Amino acid sequence: MADSRPLMLGIDVGTSGVKVAVVRDDGRIASTGRAPIHTIHLPEHGAEQDPEALWGAVLQACEQALSGVDAGVVAGVGVCSQFSSIIPVDAEGRPTMNMLVWLDQRGALATLRARYPEARALHDGPWRQLRWVQIHGIPPLPSGIDSLGHMRFVRFAHPDVYERTATFLEPMDFVTSRLCGRTTSNQCSAFLMLLSDNRKAGTTRWSDTLLRWSGIDKDKLPELIGVDEQVGVVRPSVATRLGLGPDVKVYAGINDSQAGGMVAYAFSGTHAGLVIGTTGAMATHVPFKRTDIKNSIVSMPSPVAGAYFVMAENGIAGRAVEHFLENIVFPSDGFADHTLDDRFAALHRAIEDVEPGSNGVMFLPWLNGSFTPAEDAQVRGGFLNLSLETTRADMAMAVLEGVALNFRWLRDAVESFARRRLSHLVFYGGGAVSDRWSQIIADALQVPVHRLAHPRYSTCLGVGLTCFHRAGLLPLEAFAERVPVQAIVEPRPQYADLYDGVFAQFVQAFRKNRKIFHTLNPLSR
Repeated sequence: MADSRPLMLGIDVGTSGVKVAVVRDDGRIASTGRAPIHTIHLPEHGAEQDPEALWGAVLQACEQALSGVDAGVVAGVGVCSQFSSIIPVDAEGRPTMNMLVWLDQRGALATLRARYPEARALHDGPWRQLRWVQIHGIPPLPSGIDSLGHMRFVRFAHPDVYERTATFLEPMDFVTSRLCGRTTSNQCSAFLMLLSDNRKAGTTRWSDTLLRWSGIDKDKLPELIGVDEQVGVVRPSVATRLGLGPDVKVYAGINDSQAGGMVAYAFSGTHAGLVIGTTGAMATHVPFKRTDIKNSIVSMPSPVAGAYFVMAENGIAGRAVEHFLENIVFPSDGFADHTLDDRFAALHRAIEDVEPGSNGVMFLPWLNGSFTPAEDAQVRGGFLNLSLETTRADMAMAVLEGVALNFRWLRDAVESFARRRLSHLVFYGGGAVSDRWSQIIADALQVPVHRLAHPRYSTCLGVGLTCFHRAGLLPLEAFAERVPVQAIVEPRPQYADLYDGVFAQFVQAFRKNRKIFHTLNPLSR
C-alpha cells in the first residue's frame, strides 16, 4: 500500500546551483534533484546571474526530485537561498536586470560616491552606523556586498532600471513569488537589505529612519510578513507543470544559513551548526539581539518565531578547495588538459599520507575577502612557507587546514558572543562528505564533529522540516531525532599543541599581510 503521509518540498538556491529534496516527516529524504546556475563575472568585482535561468533551474531540479515520488501528496514547499543578493523585478514580477550576487562589490558606498554625483548625498558616518546597529543589527558594509549596496548600485549606476523596478527581491523571495504569485519578504530573508527594525523579533515593518538614510524608495521594497507565515498556494500553471495538487502551501522563505541552523537544530542546546558549501558559516542561538562590531557577529531573527540565531559567515570555504583543484591541480589550459571527473576522490588519495600541519605549508583562504571575525573585502588568499620539498599533496592538505583554521578563529568569536563554550559541531554541506576534512576540523578546533547523513541536501532537509513545523505537524523539540547523524568524529588530543601553534601563526598571517593586500587590491579599482 502506497505511503500517503504528506511530503514537503525543500528548495535551496545556492550560488552555483539549485538543490531540491522531497522530505518526509520522519526526516528521511525521499528523492532529490539539482541543476546548475552560471555566474557572470564582470570587471570591477561585478558578479551577476540571470534570474530567468535561475527560475528555470528551480523548475528543472523540482521536476527531477518529484519524478521519484507521488507528487500528489506534497503538502507544502519552502525556499531558502544564499542571501545578500538582489533581483529587481517589475510590477509583473519580471526581472528588470540580472541578479547582483553576494560576490558583487560594485555597490561600495565609497565607489558610488566617487563615480555618481547623485550618490554624494549618501553617507554612512559613525553616528548613523551606530544607529543602524541599534535598530537593525549591522550597518552597511564598506565592501558593498550587502543587499542595500546592490540596490544602491542599481539606483545610481542604472537609473533607468531603477525607474522600471517595482520591487527588489532576495532570491528566495523571488522564487517564492514565482511559485505563488505574491511578492513578499520577512525578517529572515530581508536581513541583508538592512532596512528592517529588528529590535523586536517578529516585526513586519520597515524602519522609516533607515529608509531615509538608504537612498532607496520605500515603494521599491516588498511586503514584509511574519517569518512563519504561509505566503500562498502554488499557482495552477506551476502545479500543473510539476504534477502537484491544487492546494500546495508556499511558506515564507529563509536564507540558507538559517535553513542549515534548523537542520542542525541550532535553535537549542549547547552546540553549533557548521556548514561548508561555497562559503562557510557557523550557527547557534541566543535569546537576545546583539551586535559584536569588532568581530562582525550579529544575532539575527530566526525562522523560529520570536527567537534569534547567531549566524557567523566565514567567507569562502568549499569554493577554496574547488578553486585549488580546478585551477592548480586539474586545469585544462595551455600546459595540458588535466580534466578529471572525480576530483575530490583524487584529493583524498593525494593527502592520505600527509600528516597534520601540511609539512609546514599554510593556506590563507580569503580568496574573495575575509568575513567574520574580521570583515575585509581587500584581503586575499595564498600559500605561505613553500619550500623545495613542498608537494601538491602538502598544498592540498593545507587548503583543507586553512579553511578549518578559519573556522577555529570564528569559533572563538562565536563562543564569546554566545557566552558559552560549544559542546560539539553539527557538520553539513558539501564539505561534510569528506571523512578527512571532518577529522581535520575536529583536530583543529578540538571539539567533536557530528557529520550529518545527507550533507549535500541538508539545507533542503532543514527547509522541509521547517515546513512541517509551520504546518503544525512537527514540534521543534523533535528536530534532533529526525535528523540522522552518519558519524561522530572525536578530536585527537595528540594534535592539540600542533594546531595551537599553527593557528597562532594563521592569525598573524592575516594581520601582517593586511597592508600588503590593501595596497594590491584597492576598492576603487
